[in-house]
Amino acid sequence: MSEKEQQHAGTGTVHRAGGEEAGTRALVFVIEDDTGVARLVLSALQEYGFNCETFGSGAAALRRLQIEKPDLCIIDLGLPDMDGFDLMRRITAASNSGVLILTGRGHPADRVMGLEMGGDDYVVKPFEARELVARVRSILRRRGLAPGQPPGKRRYASFLGWRVDCGANLLRAPDGAEHQVGTAEMQVLRAFIERPHQILTREQLTGSRDLAPTDRSIDVRISRLRRKIEADPHDPAVIKTVYGAGYLFAADVSWE
Repeated sequence: MSEKEQQHAGTGTVHRAGGEEAGTRALVFVIEDDTGVARLVLSALQEYGFNCETFGSGAAALRRLQIEKPDLCIIDLGLPDMDGFDLMRRITAASNSGVLILTGRGHPADRVMGLEMGGDDYVVKPFEARELVARVRSILRRRGLAPGQPPGKRRYASFLGWRVDCGANLLRAPDGAEHQVGTAEMQVLRAFIERPHQILTREQLTGSRDLAPTDRSIDVRISRLRRKIEADPHDPAVIKTVYGAGYLFAADVSWE
């Protein structure tokens, strides 16, 4: 292995898009141990103005995640140091990053598992570079962060006539009534609206990997949110329980 490849596998390489607007570009982590594939992905993303950081191992990506939060992670399932599904769980528990799975595993069971565990999209190798970029853009649009939009600036979200002001912890109903939301509840609501139509675990909703099985605080927060936004809190249509897996926010979300 060359010195450059060793650096790629061990720590991660930063590749920033040029131009004075580089600091406002969406940041993508590319976690891929095949340097040829990593270079292809990097080249395609840079061509379309994305900032990228590449990592050849899951551990390297997790170390970097403690310092900087990406807008999207492209994850290979066949990493040398850990299972890609485990890495995906740890990334989504520690951040609001989108996830695109890029792998040689084409079996339907792997695809279903990846999407059910919170992946935004699943691409099987070999892939077409332009299609990959289109899928990255699609994920970022769904999550309210189009290419070129400053990361971390999303404040207002809307769903089913409701409007959320994440900066003021305010929830406005379709009839105009306003509800002040507690910080803990807003954390859960923010997690939901960041990743609608996806099953989120209790750990992902609280941002904690050390949540005790007996900890019922998340259930209390869910109950309070349901009393605010559900027509019938006892038969929820928006915040749905997925038994044995977690919760799912069943509404389309738009950001501004």
